[in-house]
Amino acid sequence: MLIFRGFAIVFLIVFLYVAPFGYAGSSNSLMDVSSDGKRLIVANPDNGTVTIVDTEARKALREIPVGEKPEGVAWVGSGPMAAVTVYHEDQIVFVDTSVGKVVKRLAVADEPYGIVTNKDGSRAWVTHEYPGLISEIDLKEQKVTRQLPVGSFVRGLAISPDESRLYVTEFYSAVLHAVDLNTWKVVDSWKGHTTDNLCRHVVIHPRRPKAYLSHLRSKIDVIDSSGSIFPHLSICDLAPASGASIHPGSEAGHKRRKSIALDTYNGVYVVTNPWESALSPDGKRIYTIYAGTNDVNISNVIDDDYKEISRAGPAVRIGNNPRAIRLSPDGQLAYVYNAMDFAVTVHQASNMERLASIKVCDPPKSPEWVRGKILFNSSLPPLTSRRWIACSSCHPDGHSDGRVWQNPEGLRKTPAMVGLAHTHPLHWSADRDEVQDFEYTIRGRLMQGEGLLKGSLKPKLGFEPAELEENLAGRSSDLDALAVYCNSFDFTLSPHIPAPGKLLPSAERGKKSFFSQEVGCAQCHSGPYYTDSRLQKPFNLHDVGTGADDPTEKIGPKYDTPTLLGVYRTAPYLHHGKAKTLRDVLTTSNKEDKHGKTSHLKPAEIDDLVEFLKSLPYEPPPSETPNTVKYRFTTKTQRVQREEK
Repeated sequence: MLIFRGFAIVFLIVFLYVAPFGYAGSSNSLMDVSSDGKRLIVANPDNGTVTIVDTEARKALREIPVGEKPEGVAWVGSGPMAAVTVYHEDQIVFVDTSVGKVVKRLAVADEPYGIVTNKDGSRAWVTHEYPGLISEIDLKEQKVTRQLPVGSFVRGLAISPDESRLYVTEFYSAVLHAVDLNTWKVVDSWKGHTTDNLCRHVVIHPRRPKAYLSHLRSKIDVIDSSGSIFPHLSICDLAPASGASIHPGSEAGHKRRKSIALDTYNGVYVVTNPWESALSPDGKRIYTIYAGTNDVNISNVIDDDYKEISRAGPAVRIGNNPRAIRLSPDGQLAYVYNAMDFAVTVHQASNMERLASIKVCDPPKSPEWVRGKILFNSSLPPLTSRRWIACSSCHPDGHSDGRVWQNPEGLRKTPAMVGLAHTHPLHWSADRDEVQDFEYTIRGRLMQGEGLLKGSLKPKLGFEPAELEENLAGRSSDLDALAVYCNSFDFTLSPHIPAPGKLLPSAERGKKSFFSQEVGCAQCHSGPYYTDSRLQKPFNLHDVGTGADDPTEKIGPKYDTPTLLGVYRTAPYLHHGKAKTLRDVLTTSNKEDKHGKTSHLKPAEIDDLVEFLKSLPYEPPPSETPNTVKYRFTTKTQRVQREEK
């Protein structure tokens, strides 16, 4: 115990005396400030660009195309080189910001999200959301040197002040992992509550062994605007676990992780969807931004291992949908990236007084799409009256929240919205035939908003699908805009294929089983989106033997056929989420062969079938089908082609 305690003291000393100030690129973000404070680089995910900002002149210098959905940026050393993660194209893009040019595109593992760099600009590290890896990149050679599986769906990333460890967060569970850069192993983990959800960021204190994680908590058994989803800040003690505490005055065996509820942090003023935090260079203050209510909190950091933080003042209104915050190297200024204003605002760090606003890009796609995204991410009236929940609280950027909810109608897994335009009707029970029907959700118990449509709706009695009788499309420009946004998510190709349009031999064998009459998967999972969903009535609903699995089910046993595209990353499976793996779908959850005839297949044949499912999509699906809906964003070329047909 004494030896361990001594090691822990050394660990603390390292945090106290190494790197007293933060530096560029030390935690993941859509924005990074250069080490001299003169330049800011901003990723614009919806535009596929990064923008370079002169912080002294407070103006944008140049906007540089980098690829589809950049999600992380970091300066390389003191610049002018910067590295960008391009999430949809599986690339790290190196940009010479002095001339505004891409100098190299490095192919990496799937879904690169966060990126951090070390001080001398020799190494970078990247999180890959799926399949849960981190990569190390030699920045001199601009090549990947090693990879490590860390956890499930990892996003947040930070490097310790002494550059000995990486800290990585899981998106759906908010679990924090520590990776030793010498041994290249996961050496510690901090688990929180089972309700912890949607953690995309972590920041490390410059002087103390503390990590700060902004995230949600989702209570899946409560369907109410003020009881389902809460903003939280978790604080992890990074000192090694021990039977005795290393901090003077604290008790042995103290908790290594605590969570602070932020919905009541400002009294009755509720804030929603914490996105990320930033620490002042001296570590005395922490700034937390809320993407749902457009606020920021300034908190004092307390060195007591108990209270941890105290509010320095009321929440301050900033821009629209803030998604990144950084402090200047001297701690005097705060920069906030307001995603739906397409601008960076400059603030006095002491009180968040706005000093300037800098446009970094033009609004992308169409005005309807932009308006729809604003509404989707807002937890303000008229979408809610209680401010706790936005559409994006459960469907972050069109993804699922990875949760199975105890809804009034029974257990329901949150579906992703990718391919939604081609797979109507909506919900597992097909009780909605247009995105505009979510006006019922906005006005219901979950959001308790005034709504986006003027006038009354057909009353919903029990579980009768009043939504199918109420035609809402075309009656509200805001509802139509929301539909345009929700119907505009497209699939990327599966990482489980050797090349576009190609399958591995095992997946080819599985494909034959899938399309065979004997197995019969393709009888329901048909067409380019692998679903027989259709808007013609009666809808194609099927009893696949899963309705009786949930004693709380009120609508089953017939359900709409979900698309199989992207199924490799959407566990757990089935409407109630009781199949943990694709193999479970085909075996333990299909004992009566109602969900395709699979009981006669040998284990190796099941393996092949799973490999085929994981390979979907192995080629791009069409942008137009007989079931494609009207309200979605399309390019001018696509609109012309549709009109010609």
